[in-house]
Amino acid sequence: MTALKTPAPLDGRTAQARRLKRRRRLGRAGLNTVGVLVFLFAVFPVYWMVSTALKTNDQIFTTDFIPIPTEITFDHVDRILTEGVAGNSIWVYMRNSTIVALGTVLIGAVLALLAATAISRFRFRGRTSFLVLLLIVQMIPAEALLIPLFLNVKRLGLYDQLLGLIVINVGLTLPFGIWMLRTFVAAVPKSLEEAAWIDGASRFTTFWKVLFPLVAPGLVATSIFSFITAWNELIFALILMSDSSGYTMPVALQFFFGQRGTDWGAIMAGSTMMTIPVVVFFLLVQRRMVSGLVAGAVKG
Repeated sequence: MTALKTPAPLDGRTAQARRLKRRRRLGRAGLNTVGVLVFLFAVFPVYWMVSTALKTNDQIFTTDFIPIPTEITFDHVDRILTEGVAGNSIWVYMRNSTIVALGTVLIGAVLALLAATAISRFRFRGRTSFLVLLLIVQMIPAEALLIPLFLNVKRLGLYDQLLGLIVINVGLTLPFGIWMLRTFVAAVPKSLEEAAWIDGASRFTTFWKVLFPLVAPGLVATSIFSFITAWNELIFALILMSDSSGYTMPVALQFFFGQRGTDWGAIMAGSTMMTIPVVVFFLLVQRRMVSGLVAGAVKG
């Protein structure tokens, strides 16, 4: 009979490699768990908003915890769409919010890109002071600027006009946009622009076909921030508008808070409708975030 062969002891390096592999798996599992928890924590308010909009009043005002509606109703959505808010159709407020948000994005993106390019590509007196001033302005609460901005809007004749809200929102989002785009412009090698100049391209052509495609991802990120800020802005839209037909969606939702109670079903239905354009805007622009990374850098 042949003797049974005993397995050879594991090599020290093999055992260490297995331990490292096991640690990596545990670390990856821990990170995935944390990611899932953060995702659930972020998504739960949105789910609760949508589910509340589809619940009946009995389910909304009950003391029992009802995570999933036992009875789905569209009465709150139908009431908002048919009855409107404060004597106006809900689409009036949606239109106003869309005009203010898109106007803020377009004007703010152009000004932020030009300012960021000037700061990154040129050296001038007061450049550092200007950057510090942008930080100081960004740290000031918007409520502290309410009175001076209100007086300036009145002097310019923009009171009770959507253009006044656009100007205010551009001023609130411009410092952040300049700081963000400044890093993107500084990351683009200047040799690419110099190569375009050698090939006979003008400064405008170089800016449009070389620099702009490379900073497009930063421009998209800045646009998303500006859109969300202008879309959710409440204080200035409430103060600078005296006519209810000029109110935006955040102001319109305030009419559902009353002395006799709060219409949570209508608030959640209106909030759900208000969230949809933001999601659509992000889906439209996020596809272009990666396409601008290498476009324009290859000489054709």
